[in-house]
Amino acid sequence: METTQYHPFKSSYARDRYLKSYHHTEEFWPVPSESRMVETSFGQTLVRINGPEGAAPVVLLHGICCTSLMWIPQIGALSQYFRTFAIDDIYDYGGSIYTKTIYGSSDYVNWLDELFSALQLNHINLIGMSYGGWQACQYALSFADRLDKIVLIAPAATILLPNFCARLGFTMFTLPSMRIFFSAVMPEHFFRVQMRCMVKYYIKEDKKAMESFIDSYATAAKCFKPKTVPNPTVLQDSELSSIKIPALFIVGENERIYPAQKALRHLERIAPEIKGILINGAGHDLLWKQTELVNQKILEFLQEKIN
Repeated sequence: METTQYHPFKSSYARDRYLKSYHHTEEFWPVPSESRMVETSFGQTLVRINGPEGAAPVVLLHGICCTSLMWIPQIGALSQYFRTFAIDDIYDYGGSIYTKTIYGSSDYVNWLDELFSALQLNHINLIGMSYGGWQACQYALSFADRLDKIVLIAPAATILLPNFCARLGFTMFTLPSMRIFFSAVMPEHFFRVQMRCMVKYYIKEDKKAMESFIDSYATAAKCFKPKTVPNPTVLQDSELSSIKIPALFIVGENERIYPAQKALRHLERIAPEIKGILINGAGHDLLWKQTELVNQKILEFLQEKIN
């Protein structure tokens, strides 16, 4: 792969512009943190490490077009009891620097396994939100022996096929042609208006969370080189039923990717070992809209003893 001194950004100016915004958001990280760049065959991965040394590890995988900073509402609660590792996806926005193309789920799985080996992590509690939930499930299918528990928070696809609007949204986020059109061709003001219309579909009620995402995405889309990101997939029934490690599925009652109740019923029928929890008064914005309740449910599950 051909790289430049400012890779993965479009230019030196774009790199400086993005990192200024990124570092500003870092100031809201609520706990003492060590940031570490970890080498893998896919590039350098930025990892934020928090919590007491020697505590059980929790690894956090963020949603698409986000960064590890998405976990600001959760990191304080989780880091009280666990050694937390919040990761900037190797092939997304943030501080990680990819040097190899990601073609599909197997590449993500191999990248994560290399990363966990470099960090010397085993008996991992793996938590993924949206796209990160899909990644977590894919990893669990291949390396269950390295995990203690998994938490899937409104995972993209995975359980059910996303509806048409959700698939259209994923297409915008994953295809380079769409990213080029919105980030390079469309004027930034109009771009933000279009983004607001689309993101409102997912984050309907929490205006603060919606505007924060739009600001960070608009800046990132203008600064990073466009690339094709793999679309999340639905697991086969046999794959879902094969997950035997303790697993928790959390979804907001107003989820827009797929009907929340239908997803819960599907899991109960196909993989009853996976515990399902419905969060009232929230949709895909449940991390921000129902922060205390979501944190409580995650901690209860992680601290529950395995029989």
